[in-house]
Amino acid sequence: MLMKATGTRRWWALGGVTLAVLAVGMDLTVLSVALPTLAGALKASESDLQWFSSGYALVLAAAMLPAGLLGDRYGRKKVMLCSLALFATGSLACAYARSPAQFIVARAVLGLAGAGLVVMAVSALAVLFSEQERPKAIGIWAAANMVAFPIGPILGGWLLSHYWWGWVFLMNVPVSLLGFVAVAALVPESAAAVRPGIDGTGMLSSSAGLMGVTYGLIQAGQRGWGSVGALVPLLIGLTAVGVFLWWEHLLERRPGGQPLVDLSLFRSPSFTWGVILFAVLTLALVGLLFTMPQYFQAVMGTSPEGSGLRLMPVVGGMLVGLVPAARLVKAIGAKFAAAAGFVVLGTGLAIASTTTLSSGEGFIAACTAIVGMGAGLTMATVASAALAELSVEKAGVGSAVLQALKTTGAPLGSAILGSALISAYVGRLRLGGLSSVDAHNVRQSVFGGIAVAHALRSPALLTSVRAAFVHGTDIAFLVSVGFALIGLALSLFFLPAHARATAGTEEVIPGGGRVAA
Repeated sequence: MLMKATGTRRWWALGGVTLAVLAVGMDLTVLSVALPTLAGALKASESDLQWFSSGYALVLAAAMLPAGLLGDRYGRKKVMLCSLALFATGSLACAYARSPAQFIVARAVLGLAGAGLVVMAVSALAVLFSEQERPKAIGIWAAANMVAFPIGPILGGWLLSHYWWGWVFLMNVPVSLLGFVAVAALVPESAAAVRPGIDGTGMLSSSAGLMGVTYGLIQAGQRGWGSVGALVPLLIGLTAVGVFLWWEHLLERRPGGQPLVDLSLFRSPSFTWGVILFAVLTLALVGLLFTMPQYFQAVMGTSPEGSGLRLMPVVGGMLVGLVPAARLVKAIGAKFAAAAGFVVLGTGLAIASTTTLSSGEGFIAACTAIVGMGAGLTMATVASAALAELSVEKAGVGSAVLQALKTTGAPLGSAILGSALISAYVGRLRLGGLSSVDAHNVRQSVFGGIAVAHALRSPALLTSVRAAFVHGTDIAFLVSVGFALIGLALSLFFLPAHARATAGTEEVIPGGGRVAA
C-alpha cells in the first residue's frame, strides 16, 4: 500500500503537525505563569521550581537525536502519534501531581514526548513539501511556534485567575488528542527505505553531551558563568559532544558503519549554514522573548495575561515576514533573503535598545513587530535551506540536528543576555541608605527591587529600580543586535545563493522503495 500526500491534503496534514507544535509551545510558555501558584500548591522549594523547568529542558535535549533515529527507522508518523499520546499522558500527570517529585517526573515525560513532536514536525516539512513549497510550510510551522508564546500566558493566566491550577496542563490534552486524530488521518507514513542501525554509543554520548551543555547553560544564567555548577556540566557536556563527533567520524570511515548522524550532511554548505544560522537567529530572538515579558510586568505593571497580549505584535510581524519569504528567495536567492531578514531583525532590536521609562505602548508594539518581521523572513529562509538537503532517509536525524542546535541556542542566549542585563541593572542601581538585606534583594532581580520599594514605600527607589532595569534591557537588546550582525555576515559569506534542489518530496512504499509524492 502506498502512503502518499498530494495536492491540498498535504496542507491539511500540515495542520495536524501544527497542532502538535502548538501543544508543545503552549506548555513551555504556560509553566512560567504557573510557577508561583505551583510553589504554594505543591509546597515546592526554589530548587524544585528550577527543576520544574530544567527537568523538561534536559530530557528534551537528550532525546532529540534518538527521536530522529527512531523516526527514520520505524516511521515518523508512528513516532509522532506515540509522542502525542505520551504528551497527553504527561499533561494529565502534571495536573494531578501531588508532590514536587511527581511533578518533575511528569515534566520529564513531557520532555520526552516534546522531543519526538518537535523533531518529527520538522522532518514532516522535509518529506511532505517540495523545495518550492517548503518556505510557506515552514512559515506556518514557525507561526505556530510563535503564537504559542502569547497564547500560553494569556490562556494560562486567565485559567489561574478563575479556576483550579491543574487546568493549565489539562488544556494540553484536547489539543494533543486533536493533533493525534489529524496526524493519524492526514499525515502519510514515511521512513528510510533501508532501516538505519542503532548507534548506541552515539545515542548515549550525544544525549549526555546535549544534557550537560544545556544544564550548564541554565546554571550559568542562574548562578553566573564562573560558578562551579555551570562550569562542571558544561565541561562534561562539551567533552561528551567531542566524543560523539569522534565516534561518528570513526563509524563513517568503518566499512558497514552506521553512524547516528550522517556527517556527510555537513559537507553541504546549504545544510551546515542553514542549521548554524537557525541557531544564530534563536540567539538573537531570545533577546526579545527573554526581556519583554519582564519589562511588561515590572515596568508597565501588567499581569501575565497582559504581558502575553503585548507579545501579539511579534506574532503579527512574523506572519508579515513569512508571507514574502518564498518569493524573495526565488527572486534574489537564499543568501540575500536571509541577509535581508537579519537586517530587519537587527533594525528592530536596535530601535528596541532605545527604550526608556517613558516609552509608550505604540513604540514597543512597533519595534517588536519589526523584530517579528525579520525573524519570520530569516527563519523561513534558513530552515528551508537546511531542509532542502534532506532526503527521506535523512529527514529524521537531519531535523533533529536542526532542533538540537535550536534547543541549546535558547538557554545559551538566555544565559548571555541574562548576564548582560543583570550586570547593567546592578551597575545602574543607587542603593544608598538601604540595609544589606534590602540591597541584596534589590540586586537579585527587578521584581525583588520592586518588592523592597513597595515595602519601604519609596517612590524614588521604585523609579531607580525600574530605570536600572530598562537600562539593562537596552544593553541586552544591543547584545542581540550583535547576534543579528553575526547572522548577517555569515549569511553573506557562507550561505549559498540558491539551495541545491532536492529530487522532490518522496514517500515510502512500506516494505520497499519510494516514489515521489
